[in-house]
Amino acid sequence: MADVEASVRDLVNRDRDCTERAQAQIDLRRKINLLVSEWKAAGGGEVLPDIRNRVRLRPLKNESRPVRR
Repeated sequence: MADVEASVRDLVNRDRDCTERAQAQIDLRRKINLLVSEWKAAGGGEVLPDIRNRVRLRPLKNESRPVRR
């Protein structure tokens, strides 16, 4: 989904028609909402992760590289 969002942003920034990509993004969001609704109806009650948690847990790019001096 992040790829679709980036694609829409890129098209908008370049002043291009983004209708198809934006529709695909809306469809993906609908599917996610449906899946979450089904999960809750099946008894799911835990807090779902959000983007802030994923960014916080992502390792830093420079973390694995030694510091150059």
